[in-house]
Amino acid sequence: MKDIIKQLICVSSLILFSQVFAQQKPVDLVNPFVDTVNSRWFYFNSASRPFGMVNLSPDTDTAKTWSSGYLYDSKYIRSFSHIHAWQLAGIAVMPTTGAFKGHLGMDNYQSAFSHDNEIAKPGYHKVFLKDYDIEVELTSTTRVGFHKYKFPKHKEKTIIFDTGARLAHGPTTFSKVWKVSNTEIAGVQVLKGTGRRPKDTPVYFVAKLNTPFTSFKGWVNNELLEKETDTIQGENAGVGLVFNKKKAAEVLMKVGISYVSVEQARKNLEIEINHWDFDKVHNESLETWNDWLSRIEIKGGTHKQQVKFYTDLWHALLGRRIISDVDGKYTDMTGDKPVTRAVRLDDNGKPLFPHYNFDAWWGSHWSLNILWSMVYPELMDGFCNTMVDMYDNGGLIPRGPSGGNYTFVMIGDPSVSFFATAYNKGIRNYDIEKAYQGLRKNAFVGGSRDHAGYEQESPAFGGGMQYYIDQGWVPEGIEAKGGHKDGASMTLEYAYQDWCLAQLSKALHKEDDYNVFMKRSQNYKNLWNPETKMIHPKEMDGSWIKDFQPVSKSFNSRGFCESNSAIYTHYVPQDMEGLINLFGGAETYTKFLDESFHKGEKLDFVGANKNHAASWVDYGNQPGTGMAHIFNYSGAPWLTQKWVRKVKEVYGDITPYGGYKGDEDQGQMGALGTLMAMGLFQLDGGASVKPYYEITSPIFDEVTIHLNNDYYQGDKFVIKTTNNTPENIYIQGAALNNNTLNNCWFYHDDFAKGGVLEVELGQQPSKNWGVKVPPPSFSQNNN
Repeated sequence: MKDIIKQLICVSSLILFSQVFAQQKPVDLVNPFVDTVNSRWFYFNSASRPFGMVNLSPDTDTAKTWSSGYLYDSKYIRSFSHIHAWQLAGIAVMPTTGAFKGHLGMDNYQSAFSHDNEIAKPGYHKVFLKDYDIEVELTSTTRVGFHKYKFPKHKEKTIIFDTGARLAHGPTTFSKVWKVSNTEIAGVQVLKGTGRRPKDTPVYFVAKLNTPFTSFKGWVNNELLEKETDTIQGENAGVGLVFNKKKAAEVLMKVGISYVSVEQARKNLEIEINHWDFDKVHNESLETWNDWLSRIEIKGGTHKQQVKFYTDLWHALLGRRIISDVDGKYTDMTGDKPVTRAVRLDDNGKPLFPHYNFDAWWGSHWSLNILWSMVYPELMDGFCNTMVDMYDNGGLIPRGPSGGNYTFVMIGDPSVSFFATAYNKGIRNYDIEKAYQGLRKNAFVGGSRDHAGYEQESPAFGGGMQYYIDQGWVPEGIEAKGGHKDGASMTLEYAYQDWCLAQLSKALHKEDDYNVFMKRSQNYKNLWNPETKMIHPKEMDGSWIKDFQPVSKSFNSRGFCESNSAIYTHYVPQDMEGLINLFGGAETYTKFLDESFHKGEKLDFVGANKNHAASWVDYGNQPGTGMAHIFNYSGAPWLTQKWVRKVKEVYGDITPYGGYKGDEDQGQMGALGTLMAMGLFQLDGGASVKPYYEITSPIFDEVTIHLNNDYYQGDKFVIKTTNNTPENIYIQGAALNNNTLNNCWFYHDDFAKGGVLEVELGQQPSKNWGVKVPPPSFSQNNN
């Protein structure tokens, strides 16, 4: 009888768990703590809206860009700051009790904390500061951080604004804070320029409180000012707002920020939060995130897979930042002096799109470009408008702006693939002729390609465009400022980018340009060594570099940007048929690629100790993130199905100790994980004049993508699987809108119309399905 009761309890518990599991919304499945042991300043975000200017969260480490922000295994919280962006940080605050320690620095006023009862969700964070007995809750709108502090009774209570603190990327050169009233302060923090963001960048703020503070303490250069004043300014400066011991049991604080002015920060605050209802803003943030995440709905799969899926999707909508204010104003720093500008407005005077800052699009053709253009096409429009505005402002389409600066992060001109994907999928709410003019400029001497990594000065030479145009390849040993002067990588990426520009030329009926850039897209062949049968860098004199090795123990193998020849040899998404022919045919190429994956599997598909040049397959960095999908082109789609699944398993961790292998670059790895889980990909980045999707086996029973009808005529595109079990990873057959699909690919036009893709799975590879007509390639479809 006891056994029967136990079984009934167990069955009841399983039913209850299944009901709760089934009722979970996408936002409830996101786990912000995934891989936070390897955090990076812009990586962890809790109290943030999609692409929020404000990214409010705890800081456990503030000394540098890497291993900073919120690190899961750290013991202390140093502050709660409002900006966690690529090359941007700012406005650190900390509630304390007891003796005032603000002027002594974060090492002295930091507090121990515990993960017990800590909560982090999209748009919200709750944590307890042990040293001060303070419960902290955080939420936000796009441009305003909202704090709730529950203080203990009968203790001195202070909120520190450490505006002179060093946060992540570098020091603060100057800050100024002034008292507006006993419930409001305002100020500015000037972030010192870095080697990547070259110009000093001011961040303005206004903070309003629901409880009056009784005194306004300040310090400069770590010296506490003896006399109270209404204004504090200088280097290493800050203030403390001191509250009545008995009355301030719970304090609410709103902090609005702007890169334009204090007046704009106040406008952002007053328009976005004109009340004191913390729970309302918290719930609105959750609802906003749920609306964005629900554009893709999933059924089936394990709870772990669902959590990873929505955590991936959340990251894909998070890392890049809005820098324009609620009325569309932003600061342009491309010239000699800062200039206040505004984005385009609609007939009602509202911004059509925000102005964004972002790390490079380097590698985004295998991640964000595909996902956003499918599910969030309005984002593509917004970022395209930003890049056209920057071309208007500073004369170049950027490859990664920060603080309104050009940064010349990484190499080449990856923005061209972004535009080509957008335009060729019908995403066109920007000045395409002006965009094309800027992209064409970047493809010649004097454009952004000529800037090596972080080579700020002009004219620039580190990108080697004169060599590329004169001889069709970039050599090693270019003497110029900047980094990443890796000729083989630049040659291969320029060739792909030329192809993307050719696709745009074709779509715009610029036939002469089309022919020029299509010819240049074959330049990868100039570094093919028939003896090593790999991409092999060349010296200035045209000789092959000596001591060539496919993989290397160093972070960079000579000639390759954060990678090696074993990976970059496959970097020909524009002409897989041509590359396969260089290998001697599909069978030889498939064998080589498959052996690479077997070798890479031993290192979990990432370079040992995060050494990107040490592995044959590296899914921890951008250059190798398309490799598993290449088998679709070499006539072995079952191997794409196999290896995509294996990579997904390795990167499927949902604990703080794994999930992205420590390098989630502003949503790129999240977007890649989302695509892999759905079973769709575009090796050419979707840049073709007639875009198409390659298919691999989805991990869910059903995936529904809700289409944006401002761009696509269909209502939704549904992917259904049958016989979906952990063992059944191989596609046995497929149908698109009830028509048998024998190819392992289909056109974007069919996706945009909406419909149903049905995929039948099985345990054994089907070596007949999807092999007759490979996905389009240069030699077949684009000449």
